[in-house]
Amino acid sequence: MMRVHIEQITEQGLALDFEEPAQTFPALMELEATGAGTFTAPVKTALRARLFGDMVQVKGIISTRVRLTCARCLKTFDAPLTSRFEVTYTQRPAGEKKANQQEEIELDAGDMGLIYFEGEQINLLEAIQEQVILALPIKALCSPTCKGLCPGCGADLNQGKCSCDRRVPGGAFAALKNLNLGKK
Repeated sequence: MMRVHIEQITEQGLALDFEEPAQTFPALMELEATGAGTFTAPVKTALRARLFGDMVQVKGIISTRVRLTCARCLKTFDAPLTSRFEVTYTQRPAGEKKANQQEEIELDAGDMGLIYFEGEQINLLEAIQEQVILALPIKALCSPTCKGLCPGCGADLNQGKCSCDRRVPGGAFAALKNLNLGKK
């Protein structure tokens, strides 16, 4: 399981490696269901956990592969995803109110970049799936030099030129040539 047991963390820290299928992560399955991509390899995680007082710092790296659709030419391609991450967990104090129930505005652990955990173990599922999602490209491109599709005929411009005339008529202000402002 993707859990860190606090009692297992020694002075030198605790090194853990996980390899889980993408189906283990609900957020990744939701991405697949929306058509954002298909995970073609398990999610591999290598991490080190260290204790700092009542906080646990987890540093690691995740890697997987995902099949995406190019935003320019619409071809599918496989892309590696790799992300280094660092998260810090802290024990939720006993009797602490949830943030939405507080009467006064206070900084809580979330405001300071900390994640609460309860009990003697930390479930890493949320943090790992979040890192995979953050590693996804904002605009998926099969190649940085992808030319995309012709807006006129839809031909793949990576395969060669099409017969469409793509000259810009008359420059940047050509559209103003025939502008009628109602003056006679």
